[in-house]
Amino acid sequence: MTLPPPLPATATPAIASPPPPAPVRFPLNWLLEHAAAPIQYRAIADVARLGDQVGSQLAALPYTYRPALSLALQQRLDGTWNQSMLALPSTRSDNFEGVGTINAVRRLVEYGWEKDSPPLLHARRVLFRLLAEDNDPDFLYELSSKTNDEDLVRRGRSILREAAGAALAHAGYEDDPRLRGVARRVLERVANFLRSPLAQRPWTRVGNQHVLAAEAAPPSIYALTMFAHMPLFRTEHHEAMDRLYHFLTQPLPRQEPLQLWGKKVMAQPHLVMGDHLPNRNAADADVPSAITWLELMARLGFLRRNDNWSKLFDRFLDDRDEQGVWHPHKGMAAVRSTNPFVWPTYPLEGALSGDERWTDATFRLGLIARILGRPIEPV
Repeated sequence: MTLPPPLPATATPAIASPPPPAPVRFPLNWLLEHAAAPIQYRAIADVARLGDQVGSQLAALPYTYRPALSLALQQRLDGTWNQSMLALPSTRSDNFEGVGTINAVRRLVEYGWEKDSPPLLHARRVLFRLLAEDNDPDFLYELSSKTNDEDLVRRGRSILREAAGAALAHAGYEDDPRLRGVARRVLERVANFLRSPLAQRPWTRVGNQHVLAAEAAPPSIYALTMFAHMPLFRTEHHEAMDRLYHFLTQPLPRQEPLQLWGKKVMAQPHLVMGDHLPNRNAADADVPSAITWLELMARLGFLRRNDNWSKLFDRFLDDRDEQGVWHPHKGMAAVRSTNPFVWPTYPLEGALSGDERWTDATFRLGLIARILGRPIEPV
């Protein structure tokens, strides 16, 4: 019996690898000429990553900035600012009057201050105390009420626990077991909610309102910020983070997030119920908020997975001039935000006139590109 000749081997077609992303031009020299000290420092250290080439003077640069020094000097002897946590300064104030501790700490971190600088070191004890899983009304600060209703105490402590975790993660305490414990418990609550049927229909009717059920546990902006600054933690909990990504890409509901706490319906503006940046109109309506969302999604590892967010980021890059300096898509006025959760990050610039109008956004776009792993081309 004669065997048939063997079939000729077929070559496996080569799979073309995607081309590497184009380098992002980053106007470092322009920022060094026009930006405030914190943006100069972070442009060198965090985006261009030239800190080793600059020398020891770079480390002192953030501590020369007058607004940062003014903010630090307002800290009280007990480590807090104004005996509050989440309060924002008045829009008419030029010296951070009335700012809360968590926002002050996060702003100083954004200014480039290290976690072992005296003000941040002094605030650390208060923030770690807020991580405790208790309902002690003595640690509600501005969220306390005269009645000390148990449900409202539990709500306030939950908000401050996550917000303190966000500040500590932002400052660089990911390895601390106390912070990791809080992050794990928060993520478990959110993941259990996302796995449940309640995630699809979280609303219940109270009177003539549709509100979130008491058992609903969507992520808060503070929880997202905490996770965003804990890359190792996210890797250890990749399955839950994947569920979180899919939840954040769903359309936002029309109604504001109100929730039933005991017998009271409470506003929950810190809860994130879906995609806050669904289209170009949303980006143009509040540019600082849009860029803050893109940075948050980039840090969470979600931006590169989402075509719409990636296209909006590329559009922001397209709005830069030939030097790499960003300008608004329309008009020449400094961009401002109505989103209170943007305050710790924008604006770092002390004045929003002249070329200083564009330094914050220009720096942030470079930072997001760096977080995404895009090649940076300092010019």
